[in-house]
Amino acid sequence: FVPTHGDEAIGWLSSGDASVIAGGTDFFPAHTEKPIRGDLVDITRIAGMSGISQRPDGSVRIGGATTWTTLAHSTLPPAFTALQAAAREVGSVQIQNAGTIGGNLCNASPAADGVPPLLILEAEVEIAGPKGQRRVALDDFVTGVRQTRLGPGELLTAIHVPPVPGNRVSRFEKLGARRYLVISIAMTAVLLGLDAARRIDHIRLAVGSCAIKAQRLRVLEEKLVGQSPWDLVFSDKDLAPLTPITDVRADADYRREAVAQHIRRAIATAAEALDG
Repeated sequence: FVPTHGDEAIGWLSSGDASVIAGGTDFFPAHTEKPIRGDLVDITRIAGMSGISQRPDGSVRIGGATTWTTLAHSTLPPAFTALQAAAREVGSVQIQNAGTIGGNLCNASPAADGVPPLLILEAEVEIAGPKGQRRVALDDFVTGVRQTRLGPGELLTAIHVPPVPGNRVSRFEKLGARRYLVISIAMTAVLLGLDAARRIDHIRLAVGSCAIKAQRLRVLEEKLVGQSPWDLVFSDKDLAPLTPITDVRADADYRREAVAQHIRRAIATAAEALDG
């Protein structure tokens, strides 16, 4: 089914065994060895599901079916640099042309590239369903591996980012076995602000691929406030909320070490951009 109105899509999703697809770049690879059962509802032609709009108050709305390519090439404030950098490293160019940001969130992989950059922006997801619309903080929307707060018949329609002061810069660091077509070993997103003495006065840190879902390191954020971005003091204990696993891509200790280096590098490059 290819609806053009949201209510039509919700009706189909509520009436039986139907799955949402947008780009299909996560959905179809998951069915290479098993048949697709049930109906498919393609949401890419629903009005308002694609595109980016910036509001007069500085907030930003991103349609759930907005492709990574559109996101990567849009004109956005410096706080979105991390999200746009992540967009340019999702899969390959072909996948970026088809894959969508909403699909990335709903797939709810611990290695979802879009989640850490959106966490530092304190994004909310807009959900439409049989009972109407609601908003949920992204940190609450993803509940675990391949698990979200979407209920029966519900659809992620947009991502909302609240206003961010203009003197904030973000950076994204990703480690994989190669540059493209790779699942992340670790990734880190940073949003940074400096005071007149060029010390950190605002920071948000989010890490992916090191727990069952990406997460903010709020205690470490508090510890870094007041420090020089080029002479950071923190230890492995400050990364305690992370629970990286050992698998075929990397062991847990390597992931933790990579995150520590990501944090230092992302903060330093963000600070350089603010100085420039």
